[in-house]
Amino acid sequence: MNLTRWIAALAVGISTLSPLSLAHAADKKVVVAYQTDALPSSVAIANGDFQKATGYEIDFRKFNSGAEIFAAIASGDVQVGYVGSSPFAAAASRGLEVKAFYLASISGVDEALVVRNGSGIESLADLKGKKLAAAPVSTDHYQLLALLKSQGLSEKDTQVFAIPQPEIVAAFNRGDLDGGFVWDPALTELKKNGKVLVTSKDVADKGAPTFSAWVASDAFAKGNGQFLKSFASVVSRYYASFATEKAAWGAQGDNAKALAKLLGGTPDQQADALKNLTLLAPDVQASAAWLGGGEKSGAAKILKDTATFLKEQGKVSDVLPSYSAFVTPDALITASN
Repeated sequence: MNLTRWIAALAVGISTLSPLSLAHAADKKVVVAYQTDALPSSVAIANGDFQKATGYEIDFRKFNSGAEIFAAIASGDVQVGYVGSSPFAAAASRGLEVKAFYLASISGVDEALVVRNGSGIESLADLKGKKLAAAPVSTDHYQLLALLKSQGLSEKDTQVFAIPQPEIVAAFNRGDLDGGFVWDPALTELKKNGKVLVTSKDVADKGAPTFSAWVASDAFAKGNGQFLKSFASVVSRYYASFATEKAAWGAQGDNAKALAKLLGGTPDQQADALKNLTLLAPDVQASAAWLGGGEKSGAAKILKDTATFLKEQGKVSDVLPSYSAFVTPDALITASN
């Protein structure tokens, strides 16, 4: 589907969310978890577009990591959440029944290993013996360990700390850490006194790709398919706007201001963070390359490869034969056609 047809289809899809559909779901409630990453669709959290499109009463809750979100999903406190592929692989391997229905982004430059000025790290060869950190069971933690392995290093050759991002920023600024693999807003903070050594895309190119996704618990997805379709349509509409309406997403625009108010930081920082994203159009996501290939689905393969690595690291005890049950193109097929 070309971009023009995609945007036209989205307009039709949004317009067909009639008062009837809103009334039908008026008594529905859902808790949706999000993180501090800058995404075009986060503006829809700030301005209420998700509620308008779905007709659901949505309780949006901000979390610091995907691991925390999966714990909330497991407890039943959250039904839909924005997570990374590493905590996703860990949760699926432990038997949590969830499905990715939209890929928010794939490995890009929005996550990176930043090394502190004065740390003595000028290249990957200088990582041995250094103190590094990433959020626990995050895609960054996974990629940091994979990066060290690609350099012939283990956690014993370096000191790797699995700590929340606010603690990483504080320790980095004190000089207690030599580097941190982080995403925004921590990424912006660390770059004030450091430099990017490698990005998530660099690590993906070395054989450890990742993605972030919107997931829903199986129990919720089974009875709320229309909600997921409408939710996906809103995300796609904002992604299409970001791709074609560049002026609207600049630092002086309302979108960047809304993101800063919701996520923190300044409009300039949010506008810059958005430029680092690697986004996929809905029809690409729904294809066999990502969510629509069943056993051959690219997202399912990433989950299995990640789980295999996590087992080698002692982070999970089992790797499932297949992870195809944890991804679905259903919401996207309807949203993009």
